[in-house]
Amino acid sequence: MSDNQNSAGGKEREQHIHRAEGGSRNPYQNPDGGVTTTGHVWDDDLADFTNQPPKWWMLGLAASAIWVVVYWLYYPSIPVPTSNTFFKGVGGWTAIKEMEADKGEVDAVRGKYEAKLKGMTPAAILADNDLTEYVKRSGKVLFGDNCAPCHGTNGVGTKDKEGLFAPVLNDDDWLYGGKIDDIYTSISGGRQGIMLAHHPSERELIELEHLEKLGQAGAEAHNIALGLTPHQIDVVAKYVLALSEGKGDSPEVAAGKLVFINSDCVGCHGQDGKGMQAMGSANLTDKIWRFDGSLEGIKYTITYGVNSGDPKARVAVMPNFTEAGKLSDTDIKKLAVYVYKFGGGQADAPAVPPPVAAAPAAPAVKKK
Repeated sequence: MSDNQNSAGGKEREQHIHRAEGGSRNPYQNPDGGVTTTGHVWDDDLADFTNQPPKWWMLGLAASAIWVVVYWLYYPSIPVPTSNTFFKGVGGWTAIKEMEADKGEVDAVRGKYEAKLKGMTPAAILADNDLTEYVKRSGKVLFGDNCAPCHGTNGVGTKDKEGLFAPVLNDDDWLYGGKIDDIYTSISGGRQGIMLAHHPSERELIELEHLEKLGQAGAEAHNIALGLTPHQIDVVAKYVLALSEGKGDSPEVAAGKLVFINSDCVGCHGQDGKGMQAMGSANLTDKIWRFDGSLEGIKYTITYGVNSGDPKARVAVMPNFTEAGKLSDTDIKKLAVYVYKFGGGQADAPAVPPPVAAAPAAPAVKKK
């Protein structure tokens, strides 16, 4: 638009306003006549009309307002206080009532299974396919609320800077055994294994170093009674690492093997290093590590121990869920079966099938 056009349009607008102010025209009316405007004019000739909305729109607005009032009275959104209580609405609906009704439906379905579970052992539950399937479904919530924060979703384990924060539950490596009753015992009673710290005190360290210099027969055994020197910890850690790699008989780690055999390591981990499930001692011949499996990590564990009471000891505690009182015995049995069904559970010895009773002999047919 040219400057001349702008000027012309402006003059026309001024003339319109002048005529309106002179009383010959409504200043809020469209310059071209017709619909009244709001008086808001811009760009010389654009104005806001005051058209009324369509009737259908007004009827919809009124119906919506009425619906809000009716809905609020039936389902009160604000608990308006009344005498000794609050207004609960014409329908008497509450979220608690709806939850209890839904829970009642769920309990009705679960009831037949829950009643059977109370008197059964975890092994008996496993033998029942229907109950096992039920526990696999209902146990998922229990596991998520009570176990997954440490053991991870589906038992994959969780890690921190020291290694596994909690053991993996879906593999075949078990500190205390993976049979169904072992798992039940671990959950119900908790687990807290102990590995002694092997670093000596300052006084013991002086005596150990003195004995090592003497090189006397039996000095090595005496050393074990006092602890291990840093050198002994170093060589036995190298042996343990080699043992996990299948190289325990390598000449390079012979010195560490001698320390391992003559120390209290054998008392817990066994002569072959495979561990003892009765004690919860780890199998050192595989590559599954509860804590840091590097050479430095192994040395740290040997030096300060696990749950040994040393301020630097590694900590590994499985809580006692029975004492905690959070889970019922039925819940614990569910969790035991649920964990077992991850796939890493160890099977019991197959049961001997009961002898098959001989079929009764057919009655003799009398001859006529």
